Amino acid sequence: MKDRITRDDFARMIAGGAALIRAQHAMLSQLDCATGDGDHGATMLRVVERLETCFAASGPEDLKTCLREAGWSVLGVDGGASSSLLGTLFSGMADAPACGPWISASDLAAIFEAGLAAVRKQTKAQPGDKTLMDALVPAVVALQTAADGGKSVTEALHDAAFAARAGAEMTQNLTARYGRAKFLGEKTRGHQDPGATSMSLLFEGFHNGLEESKGDGMNVGLGRR
Repeated sequence: MKDRITRDDFARMIAGGAALIRAQHAMLSQLDCATGDGDHGATMLRVVERLETCFAASGPEDLKTCLREAGWSVLGVDGGASSSLLGTLFSGMADAPACGPWISASDLAAIFEAGLAAVRKQTKAQPGDKTLMDALVPAVVALQTAADGGKSVTEALHDAAFAARAGAEMTQNLTARYGRAKFLGEKTRGHQDPGATSMSLLFEGFHNGLEESKGDGMNVGLGRR
């Protein structure tokens, strides 16, 4: 378990998220075939490639700059609402005052809170609308709750990953209210939202990437969808 992390630890989180997206990109596209145009997996592959580039060892040395550049880079991905909102999330995270050289669980929660605040300025979607917000919002809430409870960064990410997955799975019971899927109405019920699913995969990967680098042996164990 880790009480504080650095920019390099954050890079390991990004690598963990990228690994899960690559492993599950076909599933993400399959989910998108039911409610969209079936390219969400391909979009997410481009997103994580840009994230990894910005967090590479040859990239900026400070976390704030990495996040800022990552956000702008992801905004440049041609992938509709998902890439736009993810780019906004990461650029917003860079605005957090807590974005310093050493990041505690409370700092990490504040960083994601800042990212979520930026996303809320770009979309009116709320949990229950069958979007990535169904996974992002509960994950950020779980991070803050864990931090307030004195948990470590690794433990907080573990809780966030579970909350994100639960939120993503709940979208199967929802009707889409935003994006192209909203025009399908009730036909979207029974299908898990691809955006929420990719967000849950990212949080699971964030946890696993950090944990594996520390050898803590507490795999999040969410399983595959």
